[in-house]
Amino acid sequence: MKLEPKNRLLTTFSLASLTDIVLLLLIFFLLSSAYIIQPGIKVQLPRSETAKVIDEKNIVVTITRDNTIYIGSERTSLGTLAANIRRYIIHGAMQTVVIKADRRVSLETAVSVIDAVKAAGGERFLIATSREED
Repeated sequence: MKLEPKNRLLTTFSLASLTDIVLLLLIFFLLSSAYIIQPGIKVQLPRSETAKVIDEKNIVVTITRDNTIYIGSERTSLGTLAANIRRYIIHGAMQTVVIKADRRVSLETAVSVIDAVKAAGGERFLIATSREED
């Protein structure tokens, strides 16, 4: 008398569970990549077709909609901007100062900030923009 097991071994491999896992990972990475937060102060940058990503170590000066000025994440005023920016400028190095101004900030305010940074020793400037959406 020969006893046979009731459960038989699978002769084929089902890829259904593996496919489910791969699709769940794909959905996770797609959703999490949409929530990458730009560090710094939140401003609505003006749009540009030729905007580029820069990789240099920069000094970022942000001007918000209500004309509040920040160096990095440190709040400052227009009167003390030149004195505060001197701490960030390395003399002899060609550092770039990135001006991140909200699109509703007046040109006069942005030029006043650039003048204050020039008085502190800043030499190279970039105006931050965002790419136009299609």
